[in-house]
Amino acid sequence: MARARPRDLGVAIGTLPAGAANAITDVPGVRVGHTTVWSDGPGGVVRSGVTAVLPDALPSLFERPVPAGAAVLNGAGELTGSLQIAEWGLLEAPVMLTSTMAVGRAYDAAVLAMIDASPRVGTDDVVIPVVGECDDSYLSDARSMGVTVADARAAIDCAVPGVIASGAIGAGTGMVAFGVKGGVGTASRLLDGTGWTVGVLALVNFGEPARLVIDGCPVGRALATNGTDGAVGAPAGSCIVVIATDAPLDGRACERLARRAGLGLARVGSTAHHGSGEIFVAIATGLRRERDGDETAGGLVGPALDPLFGAVVDATEEAVIDSLFVADTVVGRAGRRVDGLPVEEVLALLRSGGPRLRSG
Repeated sequence: MARARPRDLGVAIGTLPAGAANAITDVPGVRVGHTTVWSDGPGGVVRSGVTAVLPDALPSLFERPVPAGAAVLNGAGELTGSLQIAEWGLLEAPVMLTSTMAVGRAYDAAVLAMIDASPRVGTDDVVIPVVGECDDSYLSDARSMGVTVADARAAIDCAVPGVIASGAIGAGTGMVAFGVKGGVGTASRLLDGTGWTVGVLALVNFGEPARLVIDGCPVGRALATNGTDGAVGAPAGSCIVVIATDAPLDGRACERLARRAGLGLARVGSTAHHGSGEIFVAIATGLRRERDGDETAGGLVGPALDPLFGAVVDATEEAVIDSLFVADTVVGRAGRRVDGLPVEEVLALLRSGGPRLRSG
């Protein structure tokens, strides 16, 4: 069957409705761009790419940084700019996602894009871009350095609102999850009675095959028992989660929001193993200040954050599942083949009401 998103096949997580695109881009102003780098040339087999998340137009992002917070479940990975986010609670450049050894090139591309966007960048003040990475070297030849600065810049320049692609695209091209093809996944939730939206984009590259859980059903165990999982022996890797909302949050509240992404990953089977990098960043566009203005005050605190927490957990879980449903089979470095999730069998398990870990 054609690869389709989980909601299109009747798999929806939680009770909150999704936005029109069921993507992080349902948050007003947020845009996403992908550049896929696919090469079989003499320099090496490359299955890699870059994904850029823009919370706002770049000049506005520099002049009026967005509140942001970061959290780490297991830190065998990198998120550049996270120290500044921890100190100031602000984000002033796009969030870039790519392969581990291409972090520097994505960083350079973000700097160049910000220089082009504002004459103040590098004169009145500097920027420290945010770049997250996952290791795609099972399928892609990391030594070839196949991702260029131009590739990363293209991801920024092609960023769009609304419906965006997921699966084996952009930064997700070479990712492996639960022994099948991983990639980029996204989802959103609309909060009842407030008009606010929570969106999630995940770069999915983690998980042991037998631990995969979808909507409370231990499908990984069932597929292994049936002998149909097709799982490869690649080591489990990492997951970078980007969360966006238009709710009025300060940096501290964003940090608390980011931490909840770990609960969404746990639902699908993450154990945050020793060599894995589960790193999360949350941004909020509903409470802004001028770059040179006083520190932002106000915003939601305490129990008012609870609906946002729940939305993050559900959207993170669905974003991971989205990446697995959509990503198709990829053959990469050294002839290694990673099959897409056997969606028909997974749907049969879900519809049969097979073994459940939770209800609802």
